[in-house]
Parts: sequence; structure tokens; C-alpha cells
Amino acid sequence: MRFEEAYEGWNTGRLTQAEAAQILGMCERSFRRYLSRYEAEGLEGLIDRRLEQVSNRRAPVDEVMALADQYRSRHIGWNVKHFHNWYGRSGGLRSYTWVKKRLQEAKLVPKGEKRSAHRKRRERSALPGMMIHQDGSTHEWVAGQMWDLINTMDDATSEHYSMRFVEQEGTVSSFRGVQDVIAARGLFSSFYSDRGSHYWNTPEAGGKVDKENLTQFGRAMKHLGIDMIAAYSPEARGRSERAFGTHQGRLPQELALAGITNMADANRYLAEIYLPAFNAEFALPAPEQGSAFVPWIGGSLDDILCEQFERTVGNDNCVRFDGLILQIPADRHRCHYVKARVRVNRYANGALALFHGPRGLAYFTPEGRPITDDLQQAA
Repeated sequence: MRFEEAYEGWNTGRLTQAEAAQILGMCERSFRRYLSRYEAEGLEGLIDRRLEQVSNRRAPVDEVMALADQYRSRHIGWNVKHFHNWYGRSGGLRSYTWVKKRLQEAKLVPKGEKRSAHRKRRERSALPGMMIHQDGSTHEWVAGQMWDLINTMDDATSEHYSMRFVEQEGTVSSFRGVQDVIAARGLFSSFYSDRGSHYWNTPEAGGKVDKENLTQFGRAMKHLGIDMIAAYSPEARGRSERAFGTHQGRLPQELALAGITNMADANRYLAEIYLPAFNAEFALPAPEQGSAFVPWIGGSLDDILCEQFERTVGNDNCVRFDGLILQIPADRHRCHYVKARVRVNRYANGALALFHGPRGLAYFTPEGRPITDDLQQAA
């Protein structure tokens, strides 16, 4: 109708071709093309025939239906990025946006909500090893079972160095995560965590942490020369929180798909399959070249990353600890240790050791049975 009005104005001499073209929002040359088509075919000649053609790049209906059926049959609950990652590994060639739109059209995944106002994130550390994050997340990782996932990651790259399922987060699980990092990469500069009671003593609920009265974990970090930093809000631990959001959207589905129902198998899956794949997809290059990790050459990490307790030897040359009686064996260097102050080390695997100064006096299983050689027999 607009073209007919412009055509009539030009045909009667009221409008020039340039003025008619301006009314229609086109150039003068296009208006002349429209004139030729209109005079030859009428209004039908103005229809854009491209709108009636199917794009050569349009996916076949069978492919779209197969994609929806695959998601519906085996991947319900997977987020789109996770599903697209699997789709690509399985030979799929379509883009993430294409897959997302097809799943949304099929009502299999919801459209994302509008994001909140922009908030500036804290800048990442310049080098790997400058700051390590550790946090735990309680979740139904396997149907009907609530486990804690302990994650230890780098602030500079978001690379995950250690992931373990445990029954409950605590000192032992934190030691294991740190030991995994030091054994693989070396000593790091600082450690960032929440104010959990195994990390910090907090005199007043919700208050500042006590940096003088250290926990077992704090004592070990001080021994290693690692600076501990406490986070005072979930937002301060944003990188860890976002990582757990990703894990909660992926891990339960992958464990279910693999038929895993127990913690031992789940931890093997984490170490052998999930962790390498996650780092390959999400780890970022550090802002600067180089590394802040320092090789560990200080002896046994087991004797540092463990719980340590002071005890006094009794008149029977035994130490009472946690309901156990630990007998100090005969020593050719000393007749007895009665009234001496000794240190009890409790290791991650539950084994125990007695030390007098730097000297190891005896080693025991978690049940208090003597071990003849070293801690390896306690496993």
C-alpha cells in the first residue's frame, strides 16, 4: 500500500523518484527496480521470493528430532553447555547456540533469566601458585546420598588441582587437598578459604578470625610459610561458588550416566575422567607468564599436614591418646621417657606416631597396634 501511494505520487508528477524512494526508505536505484517489477507483474512482483525458499544451511527435521530425543532419553537435567560439550565429543557439528535454541524450542530447557546489574569482579592473581582457593559443597551428588565435595583450585587460572568426595568436610579433607597441590606443583604463596572451624578459630560468631590462636590446619600452613586469608562472605568466594554451580549441574548427571553409586568409584571418576576434562574446558591462561610455585624440598609432608598433639609420658612408659594406650618401645639411646613431653601425630589415614623432638619413637595403626617399620603399613 505504501508503494502504491509512492507510485501514484511519482506517476502524477507530484514526487520525484528520489522523493518516492525516501518515503519507502530505500535508494533511488532500488525504487526504479521496484517500478520495473510492479509494471511487469503488479503487486506480486514486489514480494521477496527469498522468503519462500528454505535455507540451504537449515538442519534436516530428522536431525533436530534426534537431538531432542537424545536429550530427552539420557540427559534430562543437564545444562546446555554441559550437553553441548558431550554432543561435540560424540561427533556433533552444530554450534552451541543452535543446540540451545533447538532444546528451548522443544521445551526441554528453560530460557535463561535476565542477569542482574553489573558487578565488577576481583582481578585474578597474576601467576599460578600465588593464591589457592579451597572450599566444600554439600550436595546430593549421587541419588539418595549427601556428600561433601572438597575442591582446591588456583585463583589465577581456575585450574582445579584436587577434587575429592568425603563424608564430611574437615581438617583431614583440607590437608589432603593441600597435599595434592604441593605434591604435584610445589609450595604456593597464600591460601584463601571461608571461616570454617577447621580453618580458623572465630571467638565471636560472624566476627573476625583469631590469627594468633591457630587450628591444626593453621599451624600446618604457618609451618610451611603459607599465608592464610579468610573470606567473610559468599560473594568474596565467587570463583569457588561459581565452580560449584557448574559441578552441581554436571557431576550428578555424569555419575548417574556412569552407573556410579559409591564414594570410592566416584573419587576414581573424579581423578581419571572428570577433573582432566573440566580443566581442559574451563582452565584459563594466567594473566602473566611464569609460576609462583616453589618446589617442595623440606622432607616429609605427612609429618606437617597432620594433626599434632602434646602429651606427657606416663610412669609405664606409655602415652594415653584418644582412648588408646600407646607403648613406647625399648630404646638403646634412652632407658625410658617417663614424664617427658612427646608429640602425637595423627595422619590423614588415621595412623599415629610418637615424636620426641625431631625423633620418631613409634608408629601405630589407627587402632593403636604397633607398626614395625613406618607409616606405609598403616594403610
